[in-house]
Amino acid sequence: MSNDNNEIKDSEIILSDNDSKVESLLEAVSEFEGSTNSRISFEEFTDERMLVSHDAFGNKQMKIKVLEVSDENPPSKWKFGDRVKVSKILVTVKHLSTQQVEEGEFDIEAIEHELAEKRHYTSTNRWVPANDIKNGYIVGSRHTTLISDAAALDYIVF
Repeated sequence: MSNDNNEIKDSEIILSDNDSKVESLLEAVSEFEGSTNSRISFEEFTDERMLVSHDAFGNKQMKIKVLEVSDENPPSKWKFGDRVKVSKILVTVKHLSTQQVEEGEFDIEAIEHELAEKRHYTSTNRWVPANDIKNGYIVGSRHTTLISDAAALDYIVF
């Protein structure tokens, strides 16, 4: 028999502050921070091509930077994993033929409410897995889910 004072509790879980998690997702990590001889590990490397999506004709490129996330907790973390609810984004569209760059800030929450009022539906899924946010940018595979309502209201044509 073991003594209660000597037992090690394996089930003890320490929850981190939600605000610090949000800040760590939104801040860009520079690979040159610290000493000049520092190197990043393979897990920390983010390929730029993963953050860019293309239109159907290959004439435009898009990147989406997360500006603000909601502090709302996900409804079921065990089923869908660790996710955050995105509120505001900065969309950068580059026209490949002219090298012209356009930027626009979108309040996804306000656009979602506007579309629900005007068209009686919404298609935006603002819950994004935390692993799909790299250096403050959304990976390209999640772009259409975030801008679908803005495209439906013709705020963005891509």
